[in-house]
Amino acid sequence: MRRHLLGIAAVSIVTLAGSAHAASSTAGLKDALKDEYIGLLPADSFHLRTGKCQDCAVPKQNLWYFENEVIAVPASTATAAGFSKGVDRNSDVAQWAATPDAARLAHPSVTWIGAPSILERATLLPGAQTVRTAAGDELGFKLVPQLSTNRSYFNSASADYFKGRALRMRGTASELNGRATFTARTIWPADFGLDTASLKSEPLKNAAELTDFVRAPVKDQQGVETRLLWERHPGQARAWTDKPVLGVVLNGAQGDDDESLGGHFAIATGRLGAQGDWSGWAVNNFYNLDSVSEKGIVAATVPMDNYLMDLNSGQQYYRPSYMLVAVLNHARTAAAYQGGVQRVFNHFYRHDFRYRHAAANCAGISVDVFKALGWSIPERGPTAPLKSVAAYAYVSATDASLTSGRKIYDYLNEEQTRLLPAVAFDAIGQDLLDIVGGKPQRDLSVYEQQLRDDVEAIVLVRIPQIPSSRVMGSAPVFSFDEFRERVPADQADWKIVPVGERPFPAAFQGDGFKAEGDPSVIPLPVAGIGTGTLLAVAIVLRRRKQRRKLHTKQVPVAESVE
Repeated sequence: MRRHLLGIAAVSIVTLAGSAHAASSTAGLKDALKDEYIGLLPADSFHLRTGKCQDCAVPKQNLWYFENEVIAVPASTATAAGFSKGVDRNSDVAQWAATPDAARLAHPSVTWIGAPSILERATLLPGAQTVRTAAGDELGFKLVPQLSTNRSYFNSASADYFKGRALRMRGTASELNGRATFTARTIWPADFGLDTASLKSEPLKNAAELTDFVRAPVKDQQGVETRLLWERHPGQARAWTDKPVLGVVLNGAQGDDDESLGGHFAIATGRLGAQGDWSGWAVNNFYNLDSVSEKGIVAATVPMDNYLMDLNSGQQYYRPSYMLVAVLNHARTAAAYQGGVQRVFNHFYRHDFRYRHAAANCAGISVDVFKALGWSIPERGPTAPLKSVAAYAYVSATDASLTSGRKIYDYLNEEQTRLLPAVAFDAIGQDLLDIVGGKPQRDLSVYEQQLRDDVEAIVLVRIPQIPSSRVMGSAPVFSFDEFRERVPADQADWKIVPVGERPFPAAFQGDGFKAEGDPSVIPLPVAGIGTGTLLAVAIVLRRRKQRRKLHTKQVPVAESVE
């Protein structure tokens, strides 16, 4: 089961070599690392491998998740991201950020590439059986198989969406029945590039407009929609090609999974390519490592085209997405985030901490890295701490489960910028605009001062959902109350996708391993209230007993017997 869902198919070094050979003889077809960037780093400083590699200087825990997947690992001459053993992730990032090592971006230990080759400037022909290369040659065209657990997939609507457009695809080149064939895993429209030259300034009129942009009904759009929120030098020519970027990615709610209404969240770093290309930005994607995703998703640093457009795991096949892009005139703030989050991934793969849907989810982990670097993103407070004890008691009794009660208690007590992706997106966007506009209501840290000085422009982006057999998604929820309003009142009626467990091998838990403990199923305030209540009841009962004894001594025996 784990082997099946961790990879579309087992990919050997022989396959990688074969695909590379085919790339050398077909126009537009190249090795997945040739003339590419992985985020801020040139891809020629990486090697293409699978998780089975024996020559990778990568922790075995990290490789285990990608045993049958194509990954990029640091070349022998490159510096790989480290981590501090026995130290929690946030302290590790904060301590590292204060050292000279933080000035130079190390390489992520693992980048999930997914496929050995890239086919550029290709066109999908009618019927989706053939693809035409940039030189006019025609190749057979296939798709990687749909995972048996993936409930929707590429269909005729998808083919119509991509038809006639210049495409960038990740996949495998081979010969099938005597014909050169490309098997695609990722399909990215080249016209998704950000047209920076034609951007018109459209600042937010008020704070609610950022939320309104996300909440707006999904449009039937072919490409990305952009809005320039702020620019340091309005009216000047925009020479943004190769500029570093820091991107905040918000994915919407899925249309057929009630547990996904909160959406998803990630932070991306990279450089703006020619024609505004952003397919190679590095996205730091946190998912639960202890369960097997029905879509084959594994938490990892991944190229943006994989993150959004992988045929099984790509976010755009499930929901619309939104992005805040800070175009930078200096890479240091983006590099600091990327360097910090790479250390967090090393802790994560070791299970020094675990993914928790309230306390350490995709938004919480990402926001924590910023806070460790010194960005004090303004908090919105917990949802309903005063109601949490009553909710704990009610849910525990209703579900006959203290674990369920603990979950609702944690949701209601967690800071909303760490709990809800949409709130994190809004809070980061609002504060970033305040910082560059000189409006923050606090003294700025060194990292915040760098943001203030380095941001060249802020662009808001809406990315359409790719038509497929999947139900169309919508905006994510902005509050716990909104979530409750959008799901059926009876949880038995929720549309959910069951997933299997992925036990972490005990043999990997060594050498400075320091795991977070699971929280008690009875929160301390509940335990305190319960203890206090029992103590109060005991006192009352004892006093009553004492009164009865005193009364018995004072009343004649005849009156005490009926």
